[in-house]
Amino acid sequence: MYAVIESGGKQYLVSPGDVLRLEKIEAEIGSEVIFDRVLMVKDDRTIVGDPLVAGAQVIGEVLEQGKGKKIIIFKYKRRKGYRKKQGHRQLYTAVRIKEIKLAGEQEPGKEEQTE
Repeated sequence: MYAVIESGGKQYLVSPGDVLRLEKIEAEIGSEVIFDRVLMVKDDRTIVGDPLVAGAQVIGEVLEQGKGKKIIIFKYKRRKGYRKKQGHRQLYTAVRIKEIKLAGEQEPGKEEQTE
C-alpha cells in the first residue's frame, strides 16, 4: 500500500516504514504527525482525490529535526567587479511513516458491534 501526500508545497510517494526528510514541521521528536493532504492512495484499488482523498490520513513519527548540507550561492558579473558569495542550510524534519488510513477503515483488533 502506498499514498501520495503533500507537505511543504512538495509531493511525496510514501508507504509504511519509509523515512522522509520534509520541510521543517513544528513537532517534538517522538511525537506523531498526521498528514491530511492525501492526493492518492493505492492498495488493492486506486483512489485518486479531487484534489484530496476524503477522510484519508497518513500517520508518521518524528525522528529528528536538523539542518541539511550547506549549499553555496555565488553571483558574479564579469568585468564589473561584482561577486557575492552566500551559503544556506535548509531546515528539515525526518519522519517515519507508520500507517495509511482510509475513511471508514477499521483499526486491527477492533470489530464493529451490531445488535
